[in-house]
Amino acid sequence: MDIIYSAQEDSPQEGEELVILTADRAALAKRRWRGVAQDSREFGFDLDHALADGSVFFREAGKCYVISQAPEPVLEIEFGSEPAGVAVLAWQIGNLHFPIEVTESVIRTVDDPAIRQMLQREQVAWRPATEVFRSIASAGHAHHH
Repeated sequence: MDIIYSAQEDSPQEGEELVILTADRAALAKRRWRGVAQDSREFGFDLDHALADGSVFFREAGKCYVISQAPEPVLEIEFGSEPAGVAVLAWQIGNLHFPIEVTESVIRTVDDPAIRQMLQREQVAWRPATEVFRSIASAGHAHHH
């Protein structure tokens, strides 16, 4: 088993065979974990910094190994015409201590019963989906009440 300590700085190069290692968001948030690439090669990760979807982490013999984040169940809420309403909704989800992702057209969050209940109570239209969830990263500030 190969041990990986950090991502490589560059992207896949032309002519390299791409080999995917799929991992869920929880694994990618960790510094230490194990995974198996699509060619059955095993890797251990002991990282300085967490890896992200699309990270190149290993190269050998014309092969380029790349992380692929697994899709997961999410809830999508389309933007309305009220920017203040979108901001309030994002705040409400954050106040429940759930992460969000903001795209050009939707707020996306993890599919959780507490969020479904809040959206129903507030009469906010949403739809379930299965997508790669890329939450907004915190600025590294501590959270206090």
